[in-house]
Formats: sequence, C-alpha cells, structure tokens
Amino acid sequence: MPSKPIKPDPKKPEVNKQRINEQIRVSPIRVISDTGEQLGVMTPEDALKRAREVGLDLVEVAPNERPPVCRIMDYGKFKYQQRKRQHKTQSHHTKIKEIRLRPKTGEHDLQTKVNHARGFLEHKCKVIVTVVFRGRELAHIEEGRKVMDQVLALLEPLCKVEAPPSHQGRRMVCTIAPK
Repeated sequence: MPSKPIKPDPKKPEVNKQRINEQIRVSPIRVISDTGEQLGVMTPEDALKRAREVGLDLVEVAPNERPPVCRIMDYGKFKYQQRKRQHKTQSHHTKIKEIRLRPKTGEHDLQTKVNHARGFLEHKCKVIVTVVFRGRELAHIEEGRKVMDQVLALLEPLCKVEAPPSHQGRRMVCTIAPK
C-alpha cells in the first residue's frame, strides 16, 4: 500500500528532500523496479501506476541525472534504513563524570560510589575521583590518600590512571579513563 503524503516537520529540517509519488513532476524519468531491474524511460504517471500495482512508492533517487532516476520501493523502510545508517556513523564523545568522597566516607558508601564510577567507565566516560577535605581533616591528608588508593584499587581492572592523585587546596583529585 503506498504511503500517505508526508508533511515536513517544522522542528526537524530535512537534510535531503526526496520527491516521492505525485511530487515527481519531471518527465520523462528512468525507472528501476523494486527487484533492481531497469524498466526504462517512461512518464511519471506510468511509473506511479506500476508502483501502485506492486503496493510501493515511487522515489526519486538521482534528481540531478538526465533523465532523473526513480526507484519503486517502500519509502518508509528506506527512510528508516537511512536514519539507522546515519545513527551508526555518530561516535561516542567521551564525557567526564565525577565522584566526590570525604576522608571519613563509610565502607558501604564508598562501595556505592565505586559502583557508580564502574558504570561510568563501562559507558566509556572518564571519571574524576575527588576527596574533599573540610576543617580539621586538612591536618590528616593521609586519611584522604588511603580512601583514594582504596578507590583506585577497586577500579583497577576497568581503568587506567590518566592523572595521578594530586593535592589541590582543599581537595585531592585523580583522573581515570576506561581501558
């Protein structure tokens, strides 16, 4: 069954406007069947009639050729495959996520934060591990260092250390990336 006339969505600009069915006004056109065989040069009305007989659409695939080339195909399926192909070419951009800890973070809370970091690393995101010091905790930086080392030991199989732990004012920061 031929598809209904498609109205353009004003929110989504179409990249390649293809004429289908009644939108093809140029005469004559070269027609290719749904099986891929050349049907020859004919008028758009005859080609549209053949497309309707098979229950498919007439789609202009090469508008700049002389005569223009049109193909008998399922237009909805064709658009779906184009979108799928376009989506496949998009690459994943690495994001940076952060987990914040304190020197007094409990064992279970630490495990929860490590599980979050593990999820980020599995999704190919970089993770910044930050240990924040407040007040008198600054006098015991070694406690924060122990927490940082514990986190890095738990995440070692999944990541590589991109920037080793460094002390920056009231925080200790380390950047890790997925392997």
